[in-house]
Order: sequence, then C-alpha cells, then structure tokens
Amino acid sequence: MEAVFIESPKKVVLKDIPHPVRKPGEALLKLLYGGICGSDLGSYRGTFAYFSYPRTPGHEFSAEIVEVDDNEYGLKPGMVVTCNPYFNCGECYSCKRGLVNACMDNQTMGVQREGAFSEYITMPLERIYDGKGLDPKVLAVVEPLCISYHGVKRADVKAGDKVLIVGAGTIGILAAVAAKQRGALVYITDVSQVKLKYAEEFGVDGAVHVEGPQTYSQIVEDITGGSGFDVTIEAVGLPSTFQNCIDTAAFGGKMVLIGVGKQNLDFNFTMIQKKELNVYGSRNSLKPDFLELIDLVKAGKVPLDKIITNVYKFGDIARAFQELDENSGEMLKVLIDFT
Repeated sequence: MEAVFIESPKKVVLKDIPHPVRKPGEALLKLLYGGICGSDLGSYRGTFAYFSYPRTPGHEFSAEIVEVDDNEYGLKPGMVVTCNPYFNCGECYSCKRGLVNACMDNQTMGVQREGAFSEYITMPLERIYDGKGLDPKVLAVVEPLCISYHGVKRADVKAGDKVLIVGAGTIGILAAVAAKQRGALVYITDVSQVKLKYAEEFGVDGAVHVEGPQTYSQIVEDITGGSGFDVTIEAVGLPSTFQNCIDTAAFGGKMVLIGVGKQNLDFNFTMIQKKELNVYGSRNSLKPDFLELIDLVKAGKVPLDKIITNVYKFGDIARAFQELDENSGEMLKVLIDFT
C-alpha cells in the first residue's frame, strides 16, 4: 500500500510500504479523510518542536473499520470512526494520576510515532470512537476541535466571560466555537484579514485585524474599558503572541497556551505575579472530549463543516502541503481524500 512520508523539510513523497497486520485488541482501518494541521505544516517547514524525519504525518482522520473481532466497545466492520491519536505510556507519574494527555512519554501519531496518512492503519480498540453517522469529512475535523475544546475547559470559561483568542487559524477559530458554546463573549485577532472573515462566520463577537503591539492596547481599551480579558488563549505558538496574551489578560485573569513553537521569549515574568494570573498549558485532549464533541456536532450545535476550506486527493498530497505552506494565511482546514 502507499503511505505519505515527510522525508525532510519541504520534501513530501509517497512510498510503498507493507500492509499493516492487525494484532489482538486492534482493528484494521481504511483511511477516508485526513486533516493537515498546524503541527503537520510545521513539520513540513522544519519548525515543529517535536517532529523527527523521515516520518508519516497525520493524526486528524476518519476511517472505516475493515476488520475487527467481537469487542466490548460495539465496534463493527463498516463503521465510520475517528480515533484518539495520543499514545500514553500508562506508567509515568502523569498517567498514574489519570492525566494521560500529559504523559511524560507521550507519542502522538505523525509526530513521535508514525501517523495515519496511509491507505490502511491499525488502531487499538479503546482508541476508536464511533462517528455516529457524521459525514467522514466532518469527522476528520473532530480531533482539532478536541484540542481547542480541551483548552477552553482548562480555563473553565463561563457565560459572560470576555475571551480573547490570539490566532484565527483552525485551532483559534475552534476555540472560539468552544467558548461560544459556554456563553462567553469571544473576540479573535489575527494578521490575516482572510482568516478573520472566516472567523466571523462562526459567530464571534469581534474579529480584529492586528498590525502590532499597539493594536492590542487599543483592543483592551475598546472592548474591556482597559480592564483586560477574563481569559486569553494563545493559538499561534510565537513569542510575540504569548506576550500579547499575558498583556491583554485582566488582573486575576486566566491565560491558556495551546500553540506550540521552538522560540524562546524574554519577558518580565513579574507581570504574572503582579496580575496574579492563572497560566495554563493545554496539551492534547481526552476521551471525554471526543465523545462530548461527536454528540455536539451530531446535534447540529457546532458547524464544523465550515472550517474545511480545501480538499485534495491522496495523490496530490505534496501539492497540498506546498500550497498550504504558500497560502496559510488564506486556508483553514485542508483535508486529504483517501477514498
């Protein structure tokens, strides 16, 4: 069968590899759709902190069960599913406390271990979740929604909170959706006016184009009367956007870091003490996030299909990466069609 490999920065190829062999406790899956996420793009560019070459990317996907034994999860051949792609060790201090998303030896598919971008894969049964009839394209986007949803839950966003999200990419917009589900007033910023127009389609309370740090000072003044935001969410992964979130958070507020980057930041950390900020890291997501969101999307409460802007055939995946790299300011969720 064919599988995708990022061999080195900017080099994506298809290779013939052996068909996977299913082990006890696993199902054989045929890929349907896969999403290229920000970390995949960072891996392509050579800027993602956790990636090593060569590797098969991909951890956002929908698939059809081809083979599975009788099991306690109700999984059957022909079922369209999505999967939890974060493999935890089960033995470290985090895992023993139930914090499996923060496993000290976490291996995310397509990052620390081989990803899903091939014709067939095998997955442990406990990581496979019934898509409940969702369109396979939409189901492939549940995982990034889980990332955003988990970050919003970390901050315990409440109705009436003023939330500022820095970054109107897929994760940022989906964080806005998750915060709106909780009744928050949600504002989002980006340097890309195209992405901000996409964000407006998801019902944000404000989408602000930024050109520099002075813009953020004005945002705080215009929207909060100078008080700052109850919650700020970083969804870019740059030193400057981390600083923006610290600066715009209210005294006694909360800041959530979802974005991942390689660069260092030299900043006045005493501001965290002065404001008595609650600063949260948010990594991966948990099984309940997947199950809750599949139900929410199924109920029509999250218009997840709107986040999909481009779909490429499996054979055109090198072009998909190249065009996303060149036009990332204008594209949100890019899907690969494996059907």
